[in-house]
Amino acid sequence: MAAAMEPEHADRARACLCVLCGLPAAGKSSLSRSVCLAARRRGWRAAVVQYDGLIPEQAFQNRAADDDATSQEARTEWKIHRTAVLRCLEEFLEKREMPMERPGDGGIDVPAWERCARALLTPPLDPARADAAPLLILLDDNFYYPSMRYEVFRLARKYSLGFCQVYVQCRLDLCMSRNESRPRPVPAEVIAEMAKRLEPPNPTKNPWEAKSIAVDTADDLFECDIQRVMELISCALGDPLSPFEDDVEQKEADRQRCATSGVHRADQACRRLISEAMKKARETGVSSRHMRSLATQLGESKTRVLQDLRRDFVQDLNLTQGGDDMDVDHVVKTAVMRFDCEKQEILFKVAQHHSNF
Repeated sequence: MAAAMEPEHADRARACLCVLCGLPAAGKSSLSRSVCLAARRRGWRAAVVQYDGLIPEQAFQNRAADDDATSQEARTEWKIHRTAVLRCLEEFLEKREMPMERPGDGGIDVPAWERCARALLTPPLDPARADAAPLLILLDDNFYYPSMRYEVFRLARKYSLGFCQVYVQCRLDLCMSRNESRPRPVPAEVIAEMAKRLEPPNPTKNPWEAKSIAVDTADDLFECDIQRVMELISCALGDPLSPFEDDVEQKEADRQRCATSGVHRADQACRRLISEAMKKARETGVSSRHMRSLATQLGESKTRVLQDLRRDFVQDLNLTQGGDDMDVDHVVKTAVMRFDCEKQEILFKVAQHHSNF
């Protein structure tokens, strides 16, 4: 990840959106508070948009109660809340005033958003620099997929703002330990699954993530850590994005759409194959112990196949150029055939350990 040097004219941008990403309990909130304080000492206006505080608690409970954290339904519901946060943020960037009307979609906690907006409008410590003072908006969330962070990048580009990212890096076991002491802990299995899926900023793969650094929060934060983040933000403020239009955004949207649609179709097909296999095993008298083993192995196989399929969709540009549905169909069918072959192998192994199969 590229380090950043502070340019001379850091006040050229009206504002900067800084994404803080990482696992739950990695230390994002502590870092955001320290950075916000440092920014205000420089005479900037600064505030934190904390997703945990804006998304209603019921949404967290629904997500934790979902037996399949990777289900299409769970992802769709969660995205609705995240989109509501960005929509309110965009309204603020457009008007730079307190919202006159409250959002009626229930996507966010409105009183929490109003407190956030008031913080964003708080005058800087030096009133004489009020008009020129940069506005720093720190977005505190997990942001474990690049597609989540890309939505913020698009918003920054639309309004010609600075954009940067800080990956708050922390060991999984330490995150788990910190999480247990929280008033509203995230289920341990959710954090473990998120750790498997987390994709830190990768400027080599995603050029739009060029202004990104990593901060290790396993130990206490040091002044040098805050300084590095402030230098990154200053660099982003001095190099605002241009709202140019080209096909990069469209290609990214096409890749994500193909990935979501293709993986969902493959997921449904694999689920049907699993159901058929479990039914056959049950009818042939397989023991409960072997049935549990069979279900576990089939589930793990499906997860591997779908993860590989999503990666293929995102990385293969040819699948999204021209909207060739036949190519997409072929890739989905190939993935399902691969799972079917693995399913047969798993069934054969289970049969060897069960004489009645």
